[in-house]
Amino acid sequence: MKTPHRTALLAATTIALLAGAASAYAAPSPTASGHRPSAAGEANATAYGWSLTPTGTTERFRGLAPVSSEIAWVSGTNGTVLRTTDGGSTWADVSPEGLGTEALQFRDIEAFDAQRAVILSIGEGEDSRILVTADGGASWTETFRNAEPTAFYDCLAFSSPQRGLAMSDPVDGRFRLVETADGGHTWSIVDPAGMPDALAGEFAFAASGTCLSTGPGNRTYLASGGVDPARLFTSTDRGHTWTVAATPVAGGAAAGIFSVTFRDARRGVLLGGDFTAPTGSVDNAAWTADGGATWSKPTTNPGGYRSGSDWVTGTRATVLAVGPSGSDVSTDGGRSWTAFDTGSFDSVECTNDGACWASGEQGRVAALHR
Repeated sequence: MKTPHRTALLAATTIALLAGAASAYAAPSPTASGHRPSAAGEANATAYGWSLTPTGTTERFRGLAPVSSEIAWVSGTNGTVLRTTDGGSTWADVSPEGLGTEALQFRDIEAFDAQRAVILSIGEGEDSRILVTADGGASWTETFRNAEPTAFYDCLAFSSPQRGLAMSDPVDGRFRLVETADGGHTWSIVDPAGMPDALAGEFAFAASGTCLSTGPGNRTYLASGGVDPARLFTSTDRGHTWTVAATPVAGGAAAGIFSVTFRDARRGVLLGGDFTAPTGSVDNAAWTADGGATWSKPTTNPGGYRSGSDWVTGTRATVLAVGPSGSDVSTDGGRSWTAFDTGSFDSVECTNDGACWASGEQGRVAALHR
C-alpha cells in the first residue's frame, strides 16, 4: 500500500532534483560531433557527449522510447507526449486530447515504430492509466485504468510489440503486475501467487521507466527500493513466477535501484542511489556477469544518483547512466564508471541502429555523439 510518507516522497522528487541539479543544468551539454567507434569497439569516455534537440517545451520527460536514429518518442508532465521522425530536428506534440489526461504524468512510454506507442501515467488509484496509439499519436485510446485504490503503477516493459507488462507497488503485500498479449489493447492481472512477498516499506521508483525491464529468454527484471539493501526480482517466464535477491545497492526511504538493464542473459547492471542526494555516489551501482546469481560493486561509482541506464548497441561492454547531476559511461560492463557530462537527464535508451537518446527536465532531449 502507498503510505502518506511514500506519496510525500513522490511529490518532493521534482523539488529535490531541481535543487540538486541547478548547477548542472546551468552548464549545457556539448554539441560538437565526436568520432564514432567501430561496431565492436569501445570509445574513450572523453569522446562521449550529448547534442540537445529543440523540443520547444519545458515539460519534464521521464518517459523515453527511441526507435531509431530518426524516430523517438518522449512522455512526461502535464499529459505531454512528443514525437520526432527526423532525428530530433523537429518535434511534434502528439499528446492525448479529450481524454482527461492533461494533468497526468506519463512517466513511461514504449514505442515500436513511428505509428505505434503505449504510454503509462503514474499515481494512486485512477491516476494510473495506460493509453495506446496506432496512428503516430493523432488519436489515443485508454485501455487500462487502475481500479485498486492502493495500487500505484511505476513502469512498463515490452518483450515484443505484442507482449508487455506494467507493474505497481505492492498490493496486499506483493508487487502487482498486469500483462498484455495484444500490444497494450487489453490488460489482465497476473496471478500474484508467483510473486515473493514484499518487505515492509518496499516499493519501486517511477523515475525513468526502467524499474521494470525485459531480457532474452522470457526474462523480466523488477528493481525495488525503500529497504536496505535494495532488491532485484527476476522472472524467466514473462513475469508469472519470480525469485528475489538482495543486491549491493543501498536502499532507504528515498533510495534503492532505479534502473536495471541486461545486455544478455549473463551481463547486467543496476543503477540508483538516493534521489534526495543527487551527487551522492556511495553504493549506487552494481554489475553481474553470471545472470544475477552474484552482484559486485564497481571499483569507481557513477558520480551521483542515477535514474536511467542502457547498453550501447554495437559495443561489447559499454553502458550509459544518467541522472540529475550528470552522465557516466562504463566500457567494462559496469565494473568502473567515468563521468562525461554534467547536464541533467532522467532517462537514456539506445536503439538497434546504434543511436542513443536521453531525456529529462526542462524539455531536455538529446542524442549521443561519440
